[in-house]
Amino acid sequence: MRKALAALAFVAVIATLTVVLRPSGVTLPPADAKVPLSVRVAGNQLVDQTGAKVQLRGVNHSGAQYACAEGTGLFDAPATDATIAAMKAWGVTAVRVPLNETCWLGSTQIRPGMRGSTYRHAIAAWVNKLTTAGLPVIVDAHWTQVDTKKATNQRIMPTRAFAPLYWRSVAATFKNNPAVMFDLFNEPYPDDNQDTTAAWKCVRDGGACGGTGFVTAGMQELVLAVRSSGAKNVILVPGPEYAGSLTRWLEFKPVDPANQLVASVHIYGQPLGSPYDDPKRWPEIDKVAAKVPVVIGEMGDSDCSHKFSDKLTKWADTRGISYLAWGWVVSDCADEPSLLKDYKGTPSGFGVGIKAGLQKKR
Repeated sequence: MRKALAALAFVAVIATLTVVLRPSGVTLPPADAKVPLSVRVAGNQLVDQTGAKVQLRGVNHSGAQYACAEGTGLFDAPATDATIAAMKAWGVTAVRVPLNETCWLGSTQIRPGMRGSTYRHAIAAWVNKLTTAGLPVIVDAHWTQVDTKKATNQRIMPTRAFAPLYWRSVAATFKNNPAVMFDLFNEPYPDDNQDTTAAWKCVRDGGACGGTGFVTAGMQELVLAVRSSGAKNVILVPGPEYAGSLTRWLEFKPVDPANQLVASVHIYGQPLGSPYDDPKRWPEIDKVAAKVPVVIGEMGDSDCSHKFSDKLTKWADTRGISYLAWGWVVSDCADEPSLLKDYKGTPSGFGVGIKAGLQKKR
């Protein structure tokens, strides 16, 4: 979720690294004896462990991307059984968990008890709890690091200095849980947030992209970083314009040895807006969905209503396109689309519409 539209340039100073450069993965509890929950790509569909088509319809569990960096804890929205029960009561079938790169890697800029192995184990335990409850999970790189400072917001692109290291560690942690998917980067916006050839090349190939001020890591590099861990999990790949465009996604699709790529797109209604806030452009999404699965990783109304989301989810449901609403968090709807009035699961004005739509499909 972006909180500002202006693109900022950051200069990388890598002279003194303050991260643990070789974070280990996290050993998860053994899977149940039954066939484990699984999500994989088959053609242009997501399928489960039985081979049945899957449409992910869920929410973003916001907080783990910022609470650790702000020094307030490991999560904002509670990561508890009660939260899972509330989500299931809504009809949620999948959860996206935004993460903080510096907290995962163990930057000493983060307070002790909120970084490194403590953070990784807390995230792994929460993800394991969700998938054990039957909810597939998407983990992403949401707030990321450029220089030696902690990640306190989202960046234009991931950096080559840290992103491959992060994804090798995340992938090693979850490679034995086929219900976990990897969203490589939250919202790229290179080349002044334009839908240009330069922007698409930057997203795929990385390097010294104009306007970034640091050497970026492209999605191709990060796909290979994930696969180098032995992970075969589904990978979500965004386009430019804050992950808002799919116009040339098929042309700039990375190569994946496991053939498990999904197109990721974020769609918000006005006044925040996004490229696909105009339904007349939704056929562009159809063209991509005919070739690969599409997941709307973030969506919502930014005017405290659910008028736009009602139209979008109805359209997506007719096509089996997955979507996850932002966000399972108590916040001011003027700042971000908040689904909740409280953490008991009471819906906000926006959340009322999302909850009703999720429950209708159960």
